[in-house]
Amino acid sequence: MRPDDDPQALNARGVRALDAGDPATAVPLFARAVSVDPAAPPLWLNLAKAQRQLGDNEGERQSLDRALALDPLHFMALVRKAELLERLGERPEASKTWSGALAVAPQAQHLPPPLAARLAEAEKFVAEHTRAFGAAIDAGLAEARSQVDPRALRRFDAAVDTAVGRRRVYANECAGVHFPFLPADEFFDRDHFPWLAEIEAATPAIQAEIEALLREGAAGFAPYVAMDPGTPENKWTPLDNSMAWSSYYLWKYGEPVEPALARCPATAAALARLPRADLPGRAPTAFFSVLKPRTRIPPHTGVSNTRTIIHLPLIVPPGCGFRVGGETRDWKIGTAFAFDDTIEHEAWNDSDELRAVLIFDVWNPHITEVERDMLRAFFRTADASGFDPNPREAG
Repeated sequence: MRPDDDPQALNARGVRALDAGDPATAVPLFARAVSVDPAAPPLWLNLAKAQRQLGDNEGERQSLDRALALDPLHFMALVRKAELLERLGERPEASKTWSGALAVAPQAQHLPPPLAARLAEAEKFVAEHTRAFGAAIDAGLAEARSQVDPRALRRFDAAVDTAVGRRRVYANECAGVHFPFLPADEFFDRDHFPWLAEIEAATPAIQAEIEALLREGAAGFAPYVAMDPGTPENKWTPLDNSMAWSSYYLWKYGEPVEPALARCPATAAALARLPRADLPGRAPTAFFSVLKPRTRIPPHTGVSNTRTIIHLPLIVPPGCGFRVGGETRDWKIGTAFAFDDTIEHEAWNDSDELRAVLIFDVWNPHITEVERDMLRAFFRTADASGFDPNPREAG
């Protein structure tokens, strides 16, 4: 192959020209190289570099677009395109392209320090663009929002926050049965559970019972996480068989824990009045969840979206919090909330005191009575079949 037809030889000559500070000579060499081998992204990147040094913005854009057409996730092509767009003042497109580059970037320790520093600047650029975009949207919608009940705006606000890059939407991840076509809502609206006020009114009595259990060191508390021996190290290992996160069960897998219910008559009575989930061998479940100081529960997902999890905060020192998906809430003593635990969630106690919450499950409010009956029949049949290796996990 003649030198003028060899893309690698042409590329080498172009690189030498660039190293010598002669982009005018390099451009036609790289242009000839890509004409011979148009499917090589590195050749298009070298051409774009030479065009940038010549101040040929449009030529550089076209060359980078050709490289990205060949490989849309090409890290350096995304970086160079983002730099070009930022230099030209095309901030929305620059932010979008920087986001793409950051998404596929190697870890900082594997990058040359100048490039790692450039990516750090890019993160700030994207964050500032997101903030400015969100502020513009908020200002433009302020009047319209003022005319609407804030409770009616929760889903709309989540849509806007997602659109402007302030949050992400989390999908259900079920270890057991996934009931399709239900709204994947992080926190359920209180209107679905008109009885919440009743359980909240019982807070002082329930609170007195958990405080007595803790004060007396009552038997029945056990580590919430208890993995089988030999389980490989994972995110739960720090909490495995640890009383840093403990539970005191009142109902477990649909069966009452009679000694615990006897020790906590007010809590037992309050739970008995509620329309709890009822699945053979699975629900209801109700327990006190105790988190020791400086303890964090890692992000995780639950078993099935057929149920709703209720938290009634009882002992909540400052520094405690709870996140479901893209929304974080502070616990408030005596104010219950309902959430879908098959959406990623986590909890923390960054204080120097214990945190205690009553947790129990009810039906997902979007599941009809007919569907509930059929689910009960399904689980009875599955258990009787002998084919399900983990029957309780299915619910």
